[in-house]
Amino acid sequence: MLKFIKHNMETIGGIEIFPIISLVIFFLFFIGLLVWVITTKKQYVDYMEKLPLEDDNIKKITLITKESWKIKSKNQT
Repeated sequence: MLKFIKHNMETIGGIEIFPIISLVIFFLFFIGLLVWVITTKKQYVDYMEKLPLEDDNIKKITLITKESWKIKSKNQT
C-alpha cells in the first residue's frame, strides 16, 4: 500500500512544495497564537477565568477596541 502511494506521489509534478507550505502555515498559526497570548491584558484573562464560576450575576463583555474593554452587568442595562 505504501509503495502505491509513494509511486503516485513521485509522479505528481511540483508536489514537494506542499510539505513546506504546510510547515509554514503551522508555524505562522502558532506564532500568531503566541503573540495573542502575550499581548492579552491580564484583566481580561482574570475575567475569563472566573466566568465559568459565575452563578446568577452573568456579565456581558462589550469589546470597544483591542486596547480597552468594558464589563457590563445585565442588571445595569
